[in-house]
Amino acid sequence: MKDALGAPQSLLILGGTSEIALHTARKMVDERVRRVVLAGRPSEALDRAAEGLRRQGANVEVVAFDAAEPETHEKTIDGVFADGDIDVVLLAFGVLGDQESDEQDPVAAAKVAQVNYVGGVSAGLATVKALRRQGHGSLAVISSVAAERARKANFIYGSSKAGLDAFAQGLADKVHGTGVHVMVVRPGFVKTKMTEGMPDGPMATTPDVVADGIVKGLRKGSTTVWVPGQLRYVFSVLRHVPRPIFRKLPI
Repeated sequence: MKDALGAPQSLLILGGTSEIALHTARKMVDERVRRVVLAGRPSEALDRAAEGLRRQGANVEVVAFDAAEPETHEKTIDGVFADGDIDVVLLAFGVLGDQESDEQDPVAAAKVAQVNYVGGVSAGLATVKALRRQGHGSLAVISSVAAERARKANFIYGSSKAGLDAFAQGLADKVHGTGVHVMVVRPGFVKTKMTEGMPDGPMATTPDVVADGIVKGLRKGSTTVWVPGQLRYVFSVLRHVPRPIFRKLPI
């Protein structure tokens, strides 16, 4: 339950080893969050993340969660809420895939969509049901600028994020006025382990900067957060570039 100043005190991360999510968690623990639940596939990385937040002073629980198994999501999320209110849920799981390889392997391409979109739909709906039952709370969904317009260089990943982004926008409108808040986060190229070895994209940023955007967006009750903010204007232009020209761009 939020404190008297309206600051969140509890956080659930779906995708508990996400670098963006963990940077966000550290910032929120530095403020007033005391209960953190890290949901992810059991691993040493998940345990290390939990231990790091405990050393920072948070009460941390680890819960088994697999984004690729949507039939398990509602039970898992309900179990977390049964142990106490959750003020903020961060939907932070996702896979990048390998565009060139996945184009030759339809099953591998479908797995990207299964995690990024299908898993997002299932986890998002289960989360909002739980938030509505408790009467308050925020769901922050990490999308991507890749959702704005499909590019030939990464259209498998981009299309999965486009689906997730559209879903989260509709969900936000559906729950408007209920006490539940849904926020879409659209980072550009983020320097993480997932993008290690790849050339930096324009306006490349870091997990820490994205985390700042998430925390500020939650504080303001934003519906959409771009990181960095200038990408909002860049993609506003790109969205309207005629297709014959767009397909020739080196992006």
